[in-house]
Amino acid sequence: MKREQMLQALASFRDTWDIVVIGGGATGMGIAVDAASRGFKTLLLEQNDFGKGTSSRSTKLVHGGVRYMAQGNISLVYEGLRERGIMLKNAPHLVRNQKFIIPAYSWWDVILYTIGLNFYDLLSGRLSFGRSHFISREKTIEAMPTVKKQRLKGGILYHDGQFDDTRMLISLATTCADYGGILINYMKVTGLIKENNKIAGLASTDTEGGKDYSVKARTIINATGVFADDIISLDTPGINRQIRPSQGIHVMLDRSFLKGETALMVPKTSDGRVMFAVPWYNRVVVGTTDILLEQISLEPRALKQEFEFILETCGEYLEKKPTREDVLCIYAGLRPLAAPQGKGKRTKDISRIHRITVSPSGLITIVGGKWTSYRRMAEDAVNTAIKTGQMVWRKCVTSETHIHGYDETIQAGTDPCSPYGADLPILEKIENESEKFKGLLSDKLNIRKSQIILAVREEMARTLEDSLARRTRALLLDARESIRIAPEAARLMAGELGTDEQWIQDQITKYTELAEGYLP
Repeated sequence: MKREQMLQALASFRDTWDIVVIGGGATGMGIAVDAASRGFKTLLLEQNDFGKGTSSRSTKLVHGGVRYMAQGNISLVYEGLRERGIMLKNAPHLVRNQKFIIPAYSWWDVILYTIGLNFYDLLSGRLSFGRSHFISREKTIEAMPTVKKQRLKGGILYHDGQFDDTRMLISLATTCADYGGILINYMKVTGLIKENNKIAGLASTDTEGGKDYSVKARTIINATGVFADDIISLDTPGINRQIRPSQGIHVMLDRSFLKGETALMVPKTSDGRVMFAVPWYNRVVVGTTDILLEQISLEPRALKQEFEFILETCGEYLEKKPTREDVLCIYAGLRPLAAPQGKGKRTKDISRIHRITVSPSGLITIVGGKWTSYRRMAEDAVNTAIKTGQMVWRKCVTSETHIHGYDETIQAGTDPCSPYGADLPILEKIENESEKFKGLLSDKLNIRKSQIILAVREEMARTLEDSLARRTRALLLDARESIRIAPEAARLMAGELGTDEQWIQDQITKYTELAEGYLP
């Protein structure tokens, strides 16, 4: 995964691409992996960095969705549970089995949630992560010492999955490249090319190098998430908005707020949603909210009422209520929901089932869905592309395809290096090259200098933000600490990129300004 080589491959390609994917988030990357693994000539273009948007800002869960079951959306839950099992099977270095407890403060809660979660287990079938069951008050406190104990009757223990979203994304990108796919970040699509009113290709610009590219394509898939309307408008100017984004925020806290390895699940908050507090790399991720937005941005910011809601809800279930000063990072993500029909439709009630449409010109657009279902969404999108482009049918193989770095001996989530899986020796090799590559960049976050070098050499990191926000998770784990290590990280990157002191200072300034926006 070297950007210069990807650009050379794009420039030298004179044939017609079978499938061109616009968007380098979970959905787009999943499509690219599916298409390339079926043997199609595949190109993916991303206007910013891979995972810059929603795909790096999740709750870090691989799950069926307990709340969707409460809404009666059984098919969505069944799909999520099946895909959860496939993700664990194909990426054990990235996905792990996580125990959750719903604390019960009435016997009615015990009955209601025990029955509901047993049905959740039943839907998972042979891909079950473990059986749900009631545990006593003493066992609940033992598993979660910081849970609020007043009136506590016990807890319902169940299993779901946890992962590192952006490391999964980068591993998917590398998997696509392993199959011969071409992926390029910082490549903005500027127009669609048509012949006889049918899609025949697209125009794009390398925003880093300034060069324009024109490609021919049998099919183009718009997988740009909340920005899908921008691409749709290139195809059909003036069309009604198809996307209505909603925002969800997460707060990162120290592990002292949730001691032990078990996650907390609040089944019904004051606004009728669920809330999670999940151990993640020696931190706790708490979220999420759900509000409709009128405007979208690559850098959404948490609203005051969202932030206060998270802290207030935490205080209702934990012995120690977190305050603004306790927050290590606060981040916001946007969900690409299909525009709701009718007045008064609430985001929490809008189905997360993905939707695929094909315009009269042949532009394929996919919206909706969630991280856990990325593979199934990709399969449906590629099947649609085969039909639209009148290509020879090739069977989907991703349910049996190991994700790059596959290593069943490595336990996912143990530290920020575990997601590298079978590629861990590459980090060791880098450290043996030079003394300046040895050791930790951050003792506090357990992030190594070699991770920054690998990010530039093999993972297409181009900016300090790419390295600290997504290739490593420094920004989300602790925004202040990420600002502290930014100068050294920038110098490590500059040595690999061949840039000068001015670049280093510019990157430090830009990153510091960005990271300060992740603090309360």
